[in-house]
Amino acid sequence: MDHLKFLFPVSGVETYVFIPPLVALVVSFFTSMGGVSGAFLLLPFQMSFLNYTSPSVSATNFVFNIVAIPSGVYRYIKEGRMAWPLTWVVIAGTLPGVFIGYYLRILYLPDPKSFKFFVGCVLLYIGVRLFYETTGMAAKGKSRMKALDEKFRQRTEELKKQQHARIASGLPKEAVVRTVSFSLLRVEYEFWGESFSYSTPAMFFLAFIVGIIGGTYGIGGGAIIAPFCIAVFHLPVYTVAGAALMGTFLTSIAGVVLYSIMPAAPGLPTSPDWMLGLLFGAGGFAGMYLGARFQKFMPQKFIRLMLGTIILFLALKYILQFFIR
Repeated sequence: MDHLKFLFPVSGVETYVFIPPLVALVVSFFTSMGGVSGAFLLLPFQMSFLNYTSPSVSATNFVFNIVAIPSGVYRYIKEGRMAWPLTWVVIAGTLPGVFIGYYLRILYLPDPKSFKFFVGCVLLYIGVRLFYETTGMAAKGKSRMKALDEKFRQRTEELKKQQHARIASGLPKEAVVRTVSFSLLRVEYEFWGESFSYSTPAMFFLAFIVGIIGGTYGIGGGAIIAPFCIAVFHLPVYTVAGAALMGTFLTSIAGVVLYSIMPAAPGLPTSPDWMLGLLFGAGGFAGMYLGARFQKFMPQKFIRLMLGTIILFLALKYILQFFIR
């Protein structure tokens, strides 16, 4: 087996060549079912198991997003579920945030111990958010979401009867996003007979903060912004996912460029390990596809509890290591 080990020259990581794509496949398979990106879990894996802790690990994580995400974006565009105004606001807010996040990473968080503490805080939020979504409190005030879920269930039953198939699911062709109005103050759109709206400045500000966090961490921010869009702005996940993925994809490209060309302290590696990132991305590409295919077989509450447990364990581990000498 030792002949399968490979030394990645940029990161200094030495591991079996099949480990990165395999880990990315498994992580993306489950996280995509929960509606979040696998990038936020791949970074802890690189730090804890591959001992890859320099700032270039954030850039390498961006490479994973660039390779893994396009298949999901294509699906949402093809199905007419890309909320373009939301996408543009998210991109406009996150791009400058990524620039600030880069400088926070190289100036204030180059030390692995401090960076792990930052990662632990981000993971703590995501883990608590996942657990919260399984509680009864999260279900309050979501009547329109429940209505869409009920329509989805009824549509599934209709397809089963019409096609006489053992398994059939999906949204009807008429369930597309239609923009009603788009201004600097407010955006309104319709989806499957329901109207939704949100404040443009508020969404931009959220995207800007998420961009800073994502640029520092090495994720596009979809795992953070999507729950906010659903819980705070009360937008349906059917229309949020595509915009979050597209925003993550484009800000990841910007992140790779920044980490590759912007100045840093002498001897501080910031450029991505392309070979390692591409291997992670290849596994993530397959994992996201399979996760989308098998999502209907897995109870959403089980998925969120499973992910939340793993994430909170990592979060507490990284936060506690900061205080233990």
